[in-house]
Amino acid sequence: MTTDYPHEDQWDWEYNKKVIKLAEKAGFKYALSPARYFSSHSADHSLEAIATAAGLAEVTESIHLISAIHTGLWHPGPIANTVVTGDHITNGRFHLNVVTGWFKKEYTGFGEPWLEHDERYARSEEFIRVLKGLWDSGRNNEPFNYNGRFYQIADALSKPGPKGNPLVFQAGNSTAAQKTAARVADVFFLNGNYLSDAKEIIDSVKGYAKDFGTEPPRFAINSFLLQEDTEQEAKRTLEQIIDNAPKETLEAFKKQVKQAGQSSPEGEGMWDDAELHDLVQWNNGFRTGLIGTRDQIVERIRQLDAIGIDIVLLSTLNYTEDLPKFGEELLPLIRQAEPIRNENIAAE
Repeated sequence: MTTDYPHEDQWDWEYNKKVIKLAEKAGFKYALSPARYFSSHSADHSLEAIATAAGLAEVTESIHLISAIHTGLWHPGPIANTVVTGDHITNGRFHLNVVTGWFKKEYTGFGEPWLEHDERYARSEEFIRVLKGLWDSGRNNEPFNYNGRFYQIADALSKPGPKGNPLVFQAGNSTAAQKTAARVADVFFLNGNYLSDAKEIIDSVKGYAKDFGTEPPRFAINSFLLQEDTEQEAKRTLEQIIDNAPKETLEAFKKQVKQAGQSSPEGEGMWDDAELHDLVQWNNGFRTGLIGTRDQIVERIRQLDAIGIDIVLLSTLNYTEDLPKFGEELLPLIRQAEPIRNENIAAE
């Protein structure tokens, strides 16, 4: 998060271990290890995602670990075996978030070509097909072959196969992202969004899956959790978070992510309509609406469930305080809450 308002922003290994243990104890199902290779936009320090997830496997027992990787910076062959290794270490708790890439400098700075928007998604689709083909080769003891535009695989037998079922997460808002997810992803990550806009994306992906004759992915959404005793307190805290955000850093981030979204043929992407205050939480997490009282947050999660969201990715101000509070106060209420019908959700 980009703000000078007091919040936890540690990156070191001991802090990561402490937070993952708190998340597991609180009852979280998944934890995402993001990938950032160049320091930028207040993300000054980042541990490598795959190594981090693998290391956290040794201090956890039940929580599922998702590691992000960028296509174009990694080859799917070795990554397929890396994920299987994580899968064996965790007894089926290791998954992959395949990132198509929006930060141009992370490619050109490493001497790699920066592809056009839809070409990046075409490469990601091949990457995922190769991953799953290699996993199946190990399961079935049959060599895998693939002849694509970006990857060619000849008689590859990748053993062992997974013990569990590694999930492939993929994100995006554009048409190319949605079609890729409908064809090959297991879970589609949405940026934080308003209910009506999130539902529109979900329905669109499901429509593409129907056209392609594929099983639609599950859906996850980014969010920011801010619980206070009253709605007014929550709004005041949010205003202070935004007011204390460094404007120059946000402007630089906005310029970069706008370029990424507007480079799609339809001129739409994950941040194409983001306002400056949306970018304080990097993935538009404020828009998802988990800001308010305990009852308001539970109700919004019920609404997210009703429009088709399966997984909510949370970020908070202070993980060491907020995760136990979530597990004690919110999660039991969420699990007890009755589902609501999609058509009963009020338009925003």
